[in-house]
Amino acid sequence: MRINLTKKDLVNSIYMQLGFSKQISENLVNDFLLTIIQNIKIEKKLKLSKFGTFLIRQKKSRIGRNPKTKETKLISSRYVVLFKPSKEFKEFINKKNE
Repeated sequence: MRINLTKKDLVNSIYMQLGFSKQISENLVNDFLLTIIQNIKIEKKLKLSKFGTFLIRQKKSRIGRNPKTKETKLISSRYVVLFKPSKEFKEFINKKNE
């Protein structure tokens, strides 16, 4: 079963843990995400210490095929976002419950 974390969940978490109003909490989450997005777009790379690194990479155009119809189609070049977790993040994920 897949569980999604939404902006609303983050806002509620900040509201409950820090005691800020929901409006301030929502502004905080939106500003944080906007700052990350803008920096990734400008710098093509963003490192969050002890979390990981976001990279923008350009994929070349290529020929793809629809598996049902066997029809070939040109897939245009595009930018993709890659995430590489930090060493600390990997260790935290793989740590046994103590």
